[in-house]
Amino acid sequence: MDAAPTSSFSVARSPWSSGPYWRRRIGRHGLLAVVSLGGLVAMAGALGIRDGRTRVSMASAYVGLGLLAITLLLGPIDVLRGRRSPTSTDLRRDVGIWAGLIGLLHLGVGLGVHLRGRPWLYFVYPANEAHALPLRHDLFGFANDTGLLGGLVLVLLLALSNDWSLRRLGAPRWKALQRWNYAGAALVVAHGIGFQVIEKRKLGFVLAFAIIATVTLAAQLAGFRRHRAGER
Repeated sequence: MDAAPTSSFSVARSPWSSGPYWRRRIGRHGLLAVVSLGGLVAMAGALGIRDGRTRVSMASAYVGLGLLAITLLLGPIDVLRGRRSPTSTDLRRDVGIWAGLIGLLHLGVGLGVHLRGRPWLYFVYPANEAHALPLRHDLFGFANDTGLLGGLVLVLLLALSNDWSLRRLGAPRWKALQRWNYAGAALVVAHGIGFQVIEKRKLGFVLAFAIIATVTLAAQLAGFRRHRAGER
């Protein structure tokens, strides 16, 4: 799940032929697991909410958002530092895998927070409510629809986060599919804005969400301008 301009093709490696490489990858995933799970536990404990599902849902939302932001910041940082940014890097890919896993955890848990045992009501109105269009078209429906679509994009990106997909598809086609992570990020932000309003989140959470989204967008725009200037 990387989000930087492309220029080169990453080479697949075999665990039998590149022991140090896989030790680095495994070590990085171990570190990301500790950071991700530690962040979930720390935030869930600091929320001051008694309901366990709500704690896990909110904690996974902000931890997943932070990891997603990192994947979107790494590429522009390289470009702004004058470095050539490849099609795929292990660091962006590994962080992106954990962003996807935590994001899907949020999706799974979140569907059981507001309407226990009736997840379909996140997307359609109850049968006892008369609506010309049964699909939810209120803010609650918008927030849930964007969250579900964002989750589907995460599934796509997770499926692409391996050397086999990169070899099988080829760099141009792989990158074209991988660019869906921009749409996925926009859906995540729209979903987050919706629930900031619906749940009347405290100012601290609103500011944290706004800062992460704004910094990431600014970095992407700056990296894009620098990349275009370099092409010219």
